[in-house]
Amino acid sequence: MKNTIIWLSGVIIVLAACHKADTPANNDFDTLTANVLSDFPVFVAIPQYGDLYSKASDFETSVQALVASPTTDKLLAARQAWRDMRSIWEKSEGYLFGPVEDDEYDPQMDTWPVDYVQMDSLLASSNPLSVSDIQALSTLSLRGFHPAEYILWGKDGNRQAATLTDREKLYLQSLTTDLKNICKNLSDSWNPSAGNFAQNLTNAGKPGSVYATKQEAYLAITEAMIGICEEVGEGKMEEPYAAMDSAIVESPFSGNSITDFRNNIIGLENVYLGKWTSDGKGINEVVAEKNISLDNALRSKITAAVNSFDAITLPYEQAIFDQRTQIKNTQNALAALKDALENDLKPFLVQNVKD
Repeated sequence: MKNTIIWLSGVIIVLAACHKADTPANNDFDTLTANVLSDFPVFVAIPQYGDLYSKASDFETSVQALVASPTTDKLLAARQAWRDMRSIWEKSEGYLFGPVEDDEYDPQMDTWPVDYVQMDSLLASSNPLSVSDIQALSTLSLRGFHPAEYILWGKDGNRQAATLTDREKLYLQSLTTDLKNICKNLSDSWNPSAGNFAQNLTNAGKPGSVYATKQEAYLAITEAMIGICEEVGEGKMEEPYAAMDSAIVESPFSGNSITDFRNNIIGLENVYLGKWTSDGKGINEVVAEKNISLDNALRSKITAAVNSFDAITLPYEQAIFDQRTQIKNTQNALAALKDALENDLKPFLVQNVKD
């Protein structure tokens, strides 16, 4: 910085002239890229997985109340607790990397579609249904969200509290406790005082991290965003759409599938912005620092993808027959977002994020 000294009536005034060399340089950009990685656990993963565990505990409590006194009010409360937990889980699917993938927490909680014939067979059997028995089941679709959904709503969504059998109550209790335990393990896996996967992002590019470079960590996050676009548009939506088969919709008993899909993409948006309930540094700031038009384009495509679900006004198991054009429009919006992440964001990160 160059200083200019001016004498006025015996008073020295120092004027500081800023030049291009004084503006934030590469070291400031490198600091930003490091801060985004260290903020991700603090502002996204740790609080969100913590909230997921809290909602899983609430769900268990509501199920225990329903089992003790199976009334309509308690059934409705348990359904709402399921939805509340489900909302957080689906948003967290915007970043299916790290322990949720490596330790297979995702399939333990959210394997679909569910074969209700298998569930009916299990319920009709004399097989024990303790938590440990649920954990030992070889068919993952008999564990997690969707068997609980089936019991709470019934095959046609018309379950009445008074019709819950003793076997269904036992199965439901074990399912919810198992879900709570999985969520506790997932939350602990990121927590610095437990599994501490967080340090892998904070220390990316340093010894001890699973990410040899910061760029590698950024690409893992980006691949997760790409992956959820593909899973929603080309898997969850396309498979029942192409087959015109409502039995293979993700959440068919509760009619929650469209909400699930939208929450997946809202979760992607949270990842890009680096936030859950409060904001940290996000990938968007890294992009905007170098290419504001790219950041605007990515935000626009995310918003378009999220908003596109509004046109699908029927439960997805009906929409695959009666709103096929609206579904295809949403799939196109997801494909456009996936393309931008893959062919615009990834090359940008490869070019600009250096260790």
